[in-house]
Amino acid sequence: MKEKKILVLGGKGKTGRRVAEKLIELNKEIRIGSRNETPAFDWENPETWSDALDDIHSIYITFQPDLAIPSAAETIKKFTTLAVDMGVKKMVLLSGRGEKEAEVSEQIVMNAGVDWTIVRASWFNQNFSESFFLDPILAGHIALPRGETPEPFIDVNDIADVVVESLLHDKHNGQIYELTGPRLLTFKQIIAEISKVTGREITFEALTIDDYTKMLREHQVPEDYIWLINYLFTEVLDGRNSNLTNDVEKVLGRKATDFTQYLKETVQTGIWNPVNQLP
Repeated sequence: MKEKKILVLGGKGKTGRRVAEKLIELNKEIRIGSRNETPAFDWENPETWSDALDDIHSIYITFQPDLAIPSAAETIKKFTTLAVDMGVKKMVLLSGRGEKEAEVSEQIVMNAGVDWTIVRASWFNQNFSESFFLDPILAGHIALPRGETPEPFIDVNDIADVVVESLLHDKHNGQIYELTGPRLLTFKQIIAEISKVTGREITFEALTIDDYTKMLREHQVPEDYIWLINYLFTEVLDGRNSNLTNDVEKVLGRKATDFTQYLKETVQTGIWNPVNQLP
């Protein structure tokens, strides 16, 4: 029987890389969807989609930069229509928890006529070690709005495990999973925890949205990125997600990874104490 090939979009990103690694460990045949792969895949270049979709049974869909952006739904519609036409039988979509705009793309996937699973995720733990919060942490000062809003930060390894289960097992077809970590934390609390575990003084400064936007512009951050950050901090991080689910345990049969475990593993890499890695 021919192996069912899986396309992992964003296969070099935070969740996609881990999904790809886990599938390879399970001896599954995969294709990485990335601009630097052969064949290449680029959301902004539909001409690359057909080669990436050739002979694919299932897809893990991550959309860059975010499903909330105005053009996302049209792009997802074009891509899923092509995917179904080319014989794809299953789609697992990574979506944002509490993002009303993202739900339009979710509906497109759900109505595409093939098996589907929607995985909604809270803010990632790894944003503090692999993404846009890392540089401010290294600088010893992080300034953000919404510093007191509790958020159930989720570990990307948990997301990847849920995605792999959803891709490989039909019992997850037609399910919407909302993934959270096991407790609520604020940005202020997280920075205090990172400061403690690293032994470094890292200060947190609460900003208004307007001041944060001004700061981003002063650092010449692209306007589309500023729009997305504003959206996330005003429309998503407003307390609507300040609650927990047990969906990680429902799918995996174990508790979600606690932020303390993430801290313990991450501090051992030296990413927050780069000076310690110098000879």
